Amino acid sequence: MSERLVGILLSSFTKILIPGIRVTIPLTILSFLVSLVLGLLLALVQVTKIRGLRQIAFIYIWIFRGTPLIVQLFIIFFGLPSLGIMIDAFPAAVLAFGLNLAAYNAEVFRSAIDAIPVGQTEAAYMVGLSYPQALFHIVLPQAFKIAFPSLFNNLISLLKDTSLASSITVVELFTSAQQIAARTYEPFALYCEAALIYLIFSTLLTWLQTYLEGKLVWKSHDDKEINISGRTKSMVGI
Repeated sequence: MSERLVGILLSSFTKILIPGIRVTIPLTILSFLVSLVLGLLLALVQVTKIRGLRQIAFIYIWIFRGTPLIVQLFIIFFGLPSLGIMIDAFPAAVLAFGLNLAAYNAEVFRSAIDAIPVGQTEAAYMVGLSYPQALFHIVLPQAFKIAFPSLFNNLISLLKDTSLASSITVVELFTSAQQIAARTYEPFALYCEAALIYLIFSTLLTWLQTYLEGKLVWKSHDDKEINISGRTKSMVGI
């Protein structure tokens, strides 16, 4: 490795890292929050008996899971202006990523809710709880613990997918690497450096996931207190 290349990599590291911290991470967090709220609403609609709403939720999930994310980005940022709807690049990226991931999170939430034994709800009715009370106090807390690993995996995938925001002029981590590569004519080294920073972010999230999973515990039917990995331990809140 030449002295020139080493100098480029050292000087460009912070220039790539700072947009990652200032843009990529906020973009990931905001998009994930949108996907959580919308995904949960879609999941709740799917487990209800209201046929019309269930069909709407099914069509939404079908469309957003069946079309490429980059196409959805282009429709929102480049396509909507033709209809008179102008959205800046960063909000457009948040909207596109959030709407897309919501379809996947909806299926995660739905499967987690379906995994809760029916007897839990029936027992709630017997002690006088209404359906909404049983849902929010009994079913959803347990469903969230089941869904947590899959939701966090989706978050890590979203972090990497935010690199697509460069295609709609969002100056995030990957865009910064592209700009420096264009000036220095060292695309291989700079893209590897960008990949390293993504790897660092993903590794930190993986460590956080492992820590939080250790905090998510519940009692099994035989009153043993277990965590997600199945190891017996004392009951701890998250």
